[in-house]
Amino acid sequence: MTWATPTLAALVAAIAIPALIILYFLKLRRIPREVSSTLLWKKAIQDLQANAPFQRLRKNLLLFLQLIILSLIILALAQPRSASTTEMGRKYIVMIDRSASMAAVDGQETLGKDSRLEAAKKQAIELIETMREPSMFSQGERADEAMIIVFDANAQILAPLTANQATLIAAINSIEQTDAPSSIAQAYRLAQAQRPNRIVNATNELGEITESHELDELKGGEPYFFHLFSDGRISDIDSVRAEEIDSTTTFEYHALGSQTSNNIGLVALRSERDYDTPSKLSIFVGVQSTDTIPRTVDAELLVAGVTRSVRAIDLPAATTDATTGYKTPASGGVVFELDEPEGVIIRVRLDTNGRENPQADVLLTDNEGVLIVPPAKQASVALVSTGNLFVASALKGFPLSRFDVLTPSKYEAGRTNGDNDVYDLVILDGYLPKTDELGSVLDPGRYLVIGQTLTGELGVIDHGTGPGGPIIDWRRTHPILRDLTLDALLMAETPKVEIPKGSGVVSLAETASGPAILETSSGDVRAILVPFAITKTNWPFDVSFVVFLASTVDYLATGSVVAIDEDERQITPGSVLSDRLPPDATAVRIILPDGSRSEEIIPSADGRIVYGPVQTAGIYRLRWRGTAAPTDITDEGTNFRIFAANLLNPAESNVSTQRTIALANKIVTADSLTERKRIKDWWPYFLGAALAILMFEWYIYNKKMFL
Repeated sequence: MTWATPTLAALVAAIAIPALIILYFLKLRRIPREVSSTLLWKKAIQDLQANAPFQRLRKNLLLFLQLIILSLIILALAQPRSASTTEMGRKYIVMIDRSASMAAVDGQETLGKDSRLEAAKKQAIELIETMREPSMFSQGERADEAMIIVFDANAQILAPLTANQATLIAAINSIEQTDAPSSIAQAYRLAQAQRPNRIVNATNELGEITESHELDELKGGEPYFFHLFSDGRISDIDSVRAEEIDSTTTFEYHALGSQTSNNIGLVALRSERDYDTPSKLSIFVGVQSTDTIPRTVDAELLVAGVTRSVRAIDLPAATTDATTGYKTPASGGVVFELDEPEGVIIRVRLDTNGRENPQADVLLTDNEGVLIVPPAKQASVALVSTGNLFVASALKGFPLSRFDVLTPSKYEAGRTNGDNDVYDLVILDGYLPKTDELGSVLDPGRYLVIGQTLTGELGVIDHGTGPGGPIIDWRRTHPILRDLTLDALLMAETPKVEIPKGSGVVSLAETASGPAILETSSGDVRAILVPFAITKTNWPFDVSFVVFLASTVDYLATGSVVAIDEDERQITPGSVLSDRLPPDATAVRIILPDGSRSEEIIPSADGRIVYGPVQTAGIYRLRWRGTAAPTDITDEGTNFRIFAANLLNPAESNVSTQRTIALANKIVTADSLTERKRIKDWWPYFLGAALAILMFEWYIYNKKMFL
């Protein structure tokens, strides 16, 4: 127990207690009265004879009660409080994880009921309620302050630094669960950005300040004490640095959930149409299990809301590290085969008995996924070439609805009269179109550019060519590259190109000199760029060349390959929904998975709309009035374009809580850092007791006076 104002209490006690006791020593001074006979006043005369200035102190219940009341009031003035090792005026940064894995319901006392996020909010509120405030009579003390930051793939400050506990608690209670993955880097940067820059003063020989510098890299003279409420499933936790203040770390980790929790969830979902028979549709389903015993789960396939098939998936047991206790998930999968020529919405659901047996599956968010599958079609392709027989020979063997070989002059004429609009894909082999009056090289459409370096808004920066060499790396998950191997590809010379910063160009394959295969998109244009001349390579003689052309036709022209994170109609929670609408689009809104509608979205001048970040998994419908594209749905003058958001994140589905996290400079173990005891003021309880005894004293006094 410590005392905030002991000197004040001692001074009051030195004055008040003697004063109270002296009142009971004093005797009343009676006024003499003459009467005819004193016989009846004998007792009064005896009192008068004994009426000296002071009398002997007698036993008195009222005096005893009044001394207790006065003592309690004096103790309250001394501001008693619980012992603590922390100083006043600390600044706390409360960071609460609301990512998908925090929806797991594996609390020890609330299994199957409250989520990790709800438990985190309760613990955070308890922390806020123990923040210290200045005492009533203290001088110069500052209250503790806290800031509330919530994060998933993005971060947001819900309450800036404040000592108002009601504001902080309201901010915590407003946090809602999302289905986005977890990333702490942005949250940490937000917290650091609130710290004032440190001022460095330059002085002369006399100690006078000559100039001051405000340095960003020396953010904050005061330390921030971080409190992280999470399950530790944070991929970039190593971006956080913990400061040390007097051998005390400024970072405390509050772990939510159990290290032994089990979960089964979807981690991969992809659809692909057969190349020769596009009406044949294959749905690939990948499932992950962290259960330490083998499991069999049912995967249900629904097409347009109707169950079409149910398949069993056998999952082996997950393995557990004996030292760390971390689980290595097991995986399995299944392939559904359908005959579906039309565009459909595909749903896949897992039956894991999670609702009946919460211990078997603590996270239900990842038990369902959605795919938007375009209708089957055979592509119409135009090859604009100066005479390369390799590309033409390969394309003639493809099952295309139309294949035309055009000379550059015929292609340019088709740009003017609109003849080129019938092609789903244009392959530009060793040739680039002329720049139109708007400065564009490529008209709206889909393109494969071979042997030419596309520069400008949609292209790269050309630095010429470099020495020959192989492909050293490529994106094996991309639809046009995942079915082939490029190890055998050798070039006589390699392009030296640079991707402009902030552009929409993405490198798909790399040589030692830079990107070799790229993808670019902007508005109504999407293109695969192969800037090297294939005639100066051995690629045409390798089977991977034919596979590359076939995959590119599928990807750009037919849309028969639909994969999460690659197709424009598939989005990930935490990212933004972005698309381009016709110029006459009006009344643009997003219909959310729960049926609610967003505020009206105003398209930009080129028809681009952006909404988000998307918070939950499910189907999002973009609705507008105006012109519709061929693949859009039109109902009574209103157009719809459908998007699917899925979690499909192995890291989030592995819900076993990490008790230890590795910061940039420190290994932090949950709940083992700073004292949980915080300051607690006791003076209100002393005043309450004094009031209660005062009421009892009043009762005793009235009883003596009137009975």
